[in-house]
Amino acid sequence: MATSHQASGIQAARLDAAGIAENFSDLHPPYDAHEAAVAADRCYFCYDAPCMTACPTSIDIPQFIREIQAGHPESAARTILEQNILGGMCARVCPTETLCEEVCVRETAEGKPVEIGRLQRYATDTLMAKGEHPFTRAAATGKKVAVVGAGPAGLSAAHRLAMLGHDVVVYDARSKPGGLNEFGIAAYKTTNGFAQREVDWLLQIGGITMDYGQKLGEDLSLDALKEAYDAVFLSIGLAGVNALRAPGEDMDGVRDAVDFIAELRQADDLTTLPVGRNVVVIGGGMTAVDAAVQSKLLGAENVTIAYRRSREEMGASRFEQDLAASKGVKLMFNVMPVAVHGSGAAAEIELEYTQVADGKVSGTGETLRLAADQVFKAIGQTLEGQPEALALEGRKIKVDASGRTSVAGVWAGGDCASGGEDLTVTAVAEGRDAAMDIHSSLMG
Repeated sequence: MATSHQASGIQAARLDAAGIAENFSDLHPPYDAHEAAVAADRCYFCYDAPCMTACPTSIDIPQFIREIQAGHPESAARTILEQNILGGMCARVCPTETLCEEVCVRETAEGKPVEIGRLQRYATDTLMAKGEHPFTRAAATGKKVAVVGAGPAGLSAAHRLAMLGHDVVVYDARSKPGGLNEFGIAAYKTTNGFAQREVDWLLQIGGITMDYGQKLGEDLSLDALKEAYDAVFLSIGLAGVNALRAPGEDMDGVRDAVDFIAELRQADDLTTLPVGRNVVVIGGGMTAVDAAVQSKLLGAENVTIAYRRSREEMGASRFEQDLAASKGVKLMFNVMPVAVHGSGAAAEIELEYTQVADGKVSGTGETLRLAADQVFKAIGQTLEGQPEALALEGRKIKVDASGRTSVAGVWAGGDCASGGEDLTVTAVAEGRDAAMDIHSSLMG
């Protein structure tokens, strides 16, 4: 593999350690106390706050900003964490520009919203720095719940269930917790090992046991879990990646964007991570942007995102698109891959121009070629290892508004479940709400 990497232009250490460190520094540096006070002063504390409605976890945003303004960031953090126990991570990775900040009255009036995300980070970071956990467990109920998947939905459900007095065992296929927060989000959004620190802090509630290297369908069966536990919550994410279905997809240099991001997030030294000279990312969501921007930050010379629909239909927000462009990533719209060319290793990608009619994408017959020694697939993920007993909706586990599946005693949430957007903050809300429904069901 290494030899073909060298031949194909994929190599490590395109930049020195200082250059890498600068490129991967915090995307939004944290506020200090004075900056937070000034930012909080801009809030109108709307009575029927549109920002609250836009937040999938329904955080009382005017309340927590008022608490920051009054000089009580720890109280503000508690207000946030009551609704969203992963409020620290969500403050870093939430697309606030299309959620709370987009509907902020200041944004509507002046084109500059209250920076709700950065204020949320200031509050939660202040509290977490004290090392204290703001919640205590209720008296033990004697009930046991299994949570499969230690991502945002699973952690949120586990914390809420433990807080309500249940004993929780969290199983995860990987060797460490966090799910996409740990393995799937750009490194410049969550620096200094924050994802793991947040999990360690969350587990201080007590009553939660972690069990790693346990995969549903291989090491775990749904029937056995149902028998051993009073309830089961599935938050297994989407581990499979869609295929390009184009000749040359199996060449060296073509890989899944999610694997690249996971490898990058787990690397101790980013100068050792190989990247191509000419990188093409296929897809239009946040994963595509994260893979493209990080390729550029590692020192790739030419990075292109190729998306089969228009800019307006791109899954990544305009903020993310602009971020990519500002880092030197080229965005191409209405093109789809038809072949990867090269002798064993990728050298070029052939793209066909597309047209969209009645929502359906079709090729026009006109093609172009781009130099590409590395091609990343970011064209959506699929459910893997889904238990046969569960009804599906589309390609996800079918759930009702409370997260109940078609099987009694089994709930699901996060990316693997139907409904809602595939966002960290949505997953947290689904985990929390399912936990409340599990609690009601167990306590009769």
